[in-house]
Amino acid sequence: MTFPKRENFQKPTNHELIVVGSKNPVKISCTQEGFMQAFDRTFSISGVQAASEVSDQPMGLEETLLGAKNRVKNAKRLFPEADFWVGVEGGVAKDSTGMYAFAWVYILAKNGKTGQAMTGTFYLPRQVMELVESGMELGHADDEIFGDKNSKQKGGSVGLLTKQKINRESYYTSAIILALIPFLNKELY
Repeated sequence: MTFPKRENFQKPTNHELIVVGSKNPVKISCTQEGFMQAFDRTFSISGVQAASEVSDQPMGLEETLLGAKNRVKNAKRLFPEADFWVGVEGGVAKDSTGMYAFAWVYILAKNGKTGQAMTGTFYLPRQVMELVESGMELGHADDEIFGDKNSKQKGGSVGLLTKQKINRESYYTSAIILALIPFLNKELY
């Protein structure tokens, strides 16, 4: 859903508004799906270009989580009328086995309550890892190695490596639902 220019904007009255700190259709779609599954109702949703203020390819758990939080902060600055702001940031990290990929989800509600969760992790092929280590963003490295185009706005690394058994949308949707646990269990959080 696209909203009119700021000066003409009127918040939808029939549904709560979620603003995703990205215009990536996968991130918007997984947020919509995650909220619908978690709450069994529909929401109005929009994506805005919100800066992550981290590297184009975040490295490590901390930088990636900071990117998700910054997307929320900047989305809220752009759309303070929302009921929820969502940041989804993909990153990579290394350990003794190799380089692995993951994403953080960070959610802020208008009442100040927050939730966060990380996706599962998976290891990247050596050729992809080498391109990322040379400074290339993971999505571009995937496109080069797998001969794809704009894979990060489709199935992503996880889709390419699992032969689309798990695509980027389904991969992120579970993390959206996990990040909503504090909102689903208000008496415990």
